[in-house]
Amino acid sequence: MPGEDIPALYARLQEEVGRSAVTGDRPLLRRPGVKGALAYSVKKLLRSLPRSEQRANKSPHSVRVRGPRATVAYYSPMPPERSGIADYSALLLPALRRRIEVDVAAREQHAHGDVALYHVGNDPELHGWIIDRLRREPGIVVLHDFVLHHLVASLTLGRKDRRGYLAALERDAGLPGRLLGLGVIDGCIPPLWEVRPEDFPLCGEVLDLATGVIVHSRFVERRVREHGYDGPVWRIPHPAWTPPAVPPERPDGDPVFGAFGNVNASKRVPQLLEAFARFRETHSTARLVLAGANAQRHRLADGVLREGYVDEKRLWELLAGVDAVVSLRSPTMGETSGVAIRALTVGKPLLASDVGWFAELSDDVALKVAPNDTEIDRLVAGMETLSDSSVRDRMAASARELVSAEHDVERVADLYAAALRAPAGGEVVARELDEVQL
Repeated sequence: MPGEDIPALYARLQEEVGRSAVTGDRPLLRRPGVKGALAYSVKKLLRSLPRSEQRANKSPHSVRVRGPRATVAYYSPMPPERSGIADYSALLLPALRRRIEVDVAAREQHAHGDVALYHVGNDPELHGWIIDRLRREPGIVVLHDFVLHHLVASLTLGRKDRRGYLAALERDAGLPGRLLGLGVIDGCIPPLWEVRPEDFPLCGEVLDLATGVIVHSRFVERRVREHGYDGPVWRIPHPAWTPPAVPPERPDGDPVFGAFGNVNASKRVPQLLEAFARFRETHSTARLVLAGANAQRHRLADGVLREGYVDEKRLWELLAGVDAVVSLRSPTMGETSGVAIRALTVGKPLLASDVGWFAELSDDVALKVAPNDTEIDRLVAGMETLSDSSVRDRMAASARELVSAEHDVERVADLYAAALRAPAGGEVVARELDEVQL
């Protein structure tokens, strides 16, 4: 391969494969040892590389505009689909429609508007068709997750498009990324979307097609810029719900913690359960409510109450009944937690991971714990702090104040409307957006 520093490439590839959990506890499937994986991947690369790689170098098509009253073609999962983004759109749309005309696309269908708005998350079942539509008509993207590895892997490998997956990895990490992809495809190393998705976000195509990007956090805004995107980026807070009038569902015990949402590997449930068990050694009446899809996979410990998927009404009842909410996440895909927003609206203090959007929360509303070697000790200490009702009361007042000031749905809709008018309204609308954000 002319121009390549082969020793340096080989050394980097050794490091990358090692970081991808290829160990004695998780052996390679084809050949023993890292060197076998490297040799196999390099040979496979030499056979599979096309003679010339054609790279698209065209800018996205311009958005059609008709003036500052532009209408919006709106693409998003919608209820009754089980999706935090569907709930988000159901909350936002009524307020947005009071400010701008919106045509919401039915699933797999086309909407009409001068500006297209695409909500993009990591679930291929819910967002695959939205990406297909984005490819036909570029527009403004709401980037709910910065890391889109799961989505891209499904839309490429899931459709038998191996070349597309390899190209996405090469774009993120150069030739070593492509070699790692070949190792994944041939079973030499574990799937990267399981062990290292945050290192390979694979969001390049979406950013290429975006005429503008809406994000919810400084963390994602920074990552988008670091990824080379130079178009307009609007940081708009996640909107907050108005809590419904529901009776609280509270188990016997004191204090009562809750952890809610889809329970997956990034939610750090083993660490939470270990910390809670230690906390109960000195607080025997403490309870932990663990609710969400896949929660049943975890063994019950003393004081832990488990529920599977809960509907919206049940979620609000459980949130109203707990004293504090635990929201752990690592690695983060760049997401903002809708459950955490709900918790803040009902004045519940948070015990959260010190990563991504969560790290940006005020210390007045969230105790933050880094996901490192001291995590369990810090979680126990956080539970101890939150066992004091006076501390919880102070944090509850701060939580409600934060939601009212930053996450009010009417304010969020103002910011959205200004961003959506920006392609049609030019500098005047850009100044309007700046004024609203201030």
